[in-house]
Amino acid sequence: MAITAQDVNKLRQMTGMGMMDCKQALTEAEGDFDKAIELLRKKGEKISLKRADNETKEGFVFINTNDAQTEAAIFGLACETESVGKTDEFQTLGQRIMAVAVAEKPTDKEALLASRLADGRSAQEHITELTGKIGEKIDIVGYTIVTGEKVINYLHSTGKIGVLVALKNVNGGDVAEAGRDVAMQIAAMKPVALDKDSVPADVVEKEMEIGKELARNEGKPEAMLDKIAAGRLNKFFKENTLLNQEFIKDNSKTVAQMLDGVHKGLTVSAFQRVQIG
Repeated sequence: MAITAQDVNKLRQMTGMGMMDCKQALTEAEGDFDKAIELLRKKGEKISLKRADNETKEGFVFINTNDAQTEAAIFGLACETESVGKTDEFQTLGQRIMAVAVAEKPTDKEALLASRLADGRSAQEHITELTGKIGEKIDIVGYTIVTGEKVINYLHSTGKIGVLVALKNVNGGDVAEAGRDVAMQIAAMKPVALDKDSVPADVVEKEMEIGKELARNEGKPEAMLDKIAAGRLNKFFKENTLLNQEFIKDNSKTVAQMLDGVHKGLTVSAFQRVQIG
C-alpha cells in the first residue's frame, strides 16, 4: 500500500522518530502502525547493542528529596555527548524515571530499569527507544535511595555531580548550612567511605600491600614493612574517609569536628556521590 506523508507524520507524532525512519518502518510494515512501532523499537535495541561498549561521559544527575527531608533518591542518566544530555527529551526521560523511583523505591539499578512508567512500559524500554531515536548509548549510574533524620542534597552547576548526605543527632537544630557544606566536601574530595571502619576490607588489604611494596622499594627492612604500611594506611584513612578528612572551609578541623561544633553529637550516617564522566 502507498505510504502517505500524513501516515509518516502520524507515526512521527506517536514515536518522535525521524521522518525517514518512520517512512521506512511503515513501508516494511505495509502501513500497519503497531508493526511499524515495533520495528522502530527493535531498531533502538540494535543501536543499543552496537553502542554497548561506548563511553558515557555526559548527561545529568537527577535528585528528588521528600518534603520532610528524610529520604532522597539519586541517579545519573548518562549519554555520549553534551548536546544530547541537554535535550528536552533526555531531561524528561530522567524526570519520568525519577518519578517511578520515588513512587516504587526499587532496590537497585536493575529493579529501576524494570519498573513501569506511567504508560506501562519499563524504564529500559524507554531508554532503548530514545537510544534508537538519538543514536547514542544511554545508561543509569549510581542509583540509590538515602534515608536519615535529615537528608541534604547538592547538585554541582554542571549537573554532572550530585550528592546526598544524611545527618543524625539533629535534635531539631538548623543543620541546612552544615549539611550543604558536607555535601560540597563530598563532591570535591570524593571520600571512599564514611570512616575507617566503613572502608571495604579489600580496599584496606590493597592499600596495605601498596604501602609494603613502596617501603620495600625504598629499601626498608622486611620486619618494618607492616608497621610502615600501617602508618600509610592511617594517612589513607585521613585523606579518604569523610569524617576524618580536613574540612575544606577550615583545615584546622576535620569534618567530624566541624559537625560536632555546629551541634553536639551531629554527624553523618550515610552519603552517596554520583558523578558522570
